Amino acid sequence: MDTKQRILATARLIVQARGYNALSFREIAKEVGIKSAGVHHHFPTKGDLGAALARQYTEEAVKLLRDLLETFENEQQTLERYTSVFRSALVQDNRMCLCGIMAAEHHDLPDEVRLEVDRFTEVNVDWLCKILSLRDDARDAESIKRQALAIFASIEGAQLVARGRGDVSVFDDTVRAYRSARLFA
Repeated sequence: MDTKQRILATARLIVQARGYNALSFREIAKEVGIKSAGVHHHFPTKGDLGAALARQYTEEAVKLLRDLLETFENEQQTLERYTSVFRSALVQDNRMCLCGIMAAEHHDLPDEVRLEVDRFTEVNVDWLCKILSLRDDARDAESIKRQALAIFASIEGAQLVARGRGDVSVFDDTVRAYRSARLFA
């Protein structure tokens, strides 16, 4: 792994554990084993680093979502696999979805970071619209989009509450409750 990728990996762990505002070039440099100027060489500003992190995370999500769609067998199974991705972050040292935790700091984010975080939401909502559109019902596109946003927000919210409690079973129970309420399959 090259230095730039090590910086991104270290920064990602920091953000997922403590949020964007906790990013420190000095802390990243110490962890990576370089001088702070070395971090600045690759990412001149904290906004540049945050945008690169969110962009990388979103691109990983795009690939994952494409794979989920390509292996689609039924809506319930696909949505279970989708929610398991969010659950896995909690299992890994009680971490959050990178863009979810950054979205919580939306007003503190530089514009370039905010744009990438918003893109993550759009990618997820668009994908959920595709899944929901496979249903054999006569709903209009706007209704499907509202439900897709509700599903995305509920999963991010379940992750946030579970993280706050330090208990992944809270995520599991919440997702089961959403399914019982028929928010999603």
